[in-house]
Amino acid sequence: MKPTLPVFDGHNDLLLRLLDSDDPVTSFLQGRPDGHIDMPRARAGGLAGGFFAVYVPSPDAVLPDERGEPPYDPPLPAPLALDTARTTALRMIALLLQLERETRALAVCRSAAAIRGAMGEGQIAAILHMEGAEAIDADLDMLHVLHAAGLRSLGPVWSRPTIFGHGVPFRFPGSPDTGPGLTEAGERLVRACNALHILIDLSHLNEAGFWDVARISHAPLVATHSNVHALSPSARNLTDRQLDAIRDSGGMVGLNFATAFLRPDGRTRGDTELEVMVRHLDHLVARLGEAGVGLGSDFDGAHIPDAIGDAAGLPALFDALRQHGWDEAMLRRVAHENWLGLIERVIG
Repeated sequence: MKPTLPVFDGHNDLLLRLLDSDDPVTSFLQGRPDGHIDMPRARAGGLAGGFFAVYVPSPDAVLPDERGEPPYDPPLPAPLALDTARTTALRMIALLLQLERETRALAVCRSAAAIRGAMGEGQIAAILHMEGAEAIDADLDMLHVLHAAGLRSLGPVWSRPTIFGHGVPFRFPGSPDTGPGLTEAGERLVRACNALHILIDLSHLNEAGFWDVARISHAPLVATHSNVHALSPSARNLTDRQLDAIRDSGGMVGLNFATAFLRPDGRTRGDTELEVMVRHLDHLVARLGEAGVGLGSDFDGAHIPDAIGDAAGLPALFDALRQHGWDEAMLRRVAHENWLGLIERVIG
């Protein structure tokens, strides 16, 4: 039996799942009956850290299980009001800080060195990430406040419009080229993130916005939880041209475990085989190189293959990659080394 690999993961929605819990600290420490992440399952599967998303849900969003059989083209949710988004976002950030303060099992990290230190101490190393910038004002005052609180990664949009740009819809089949790019405020946001060493996540941005970031930003291009459009033609996935631009910038992509973004037919099915994930990883390595690929599970935010199930099932993916011929050095790169190297280059 191979030892469990430590995993640093590109995306999870644990904070959203814990937000309305009666006792989120106990649920996190002792385990919960639903979802994908808690301390017992993280330890069992080797989940040692990752990007913890602050995501404000849309009341009118069409969830994956509600999309029906492909083809599907659910409408983009309406924009969120600043005050509404800010209230929920601050609650989620406060929850992450509470988990750090009261459990000591998790550490909010602001650098690659802090991540390595936390992992060495057996803590879950958490990067504070915002998935959608609706809580940030056009003057960017809140961006600086959030940076001081620990924000080190930001997606300018989720899959809905904001004052900064336009999200890509959950269309299947579909192209990510779905509308206009960044607004003037969005361009200011990108430049400010560069100055503050905040990673810019491209995962939910449409293609025009992607190319605007590529033009403006001097940092590596990163999609924390996206897949290969050539293998699953979802509008949420990245074309080979986009992957090549990420490679040329020295950037990275984290493989999303959501079955609808993995499968060639775009269906949400738990019986999706691990071989489908292996094919995406092979393609990503071929386009991005060995240093450009990691994991971006979308735990607690997506319908994932039953063969993994939750954080405790991460070793199943590595076993599948071993059987496919991947060596241990490459497995370590995908498990955590590539993310830590990227974070060191972008965040510090």
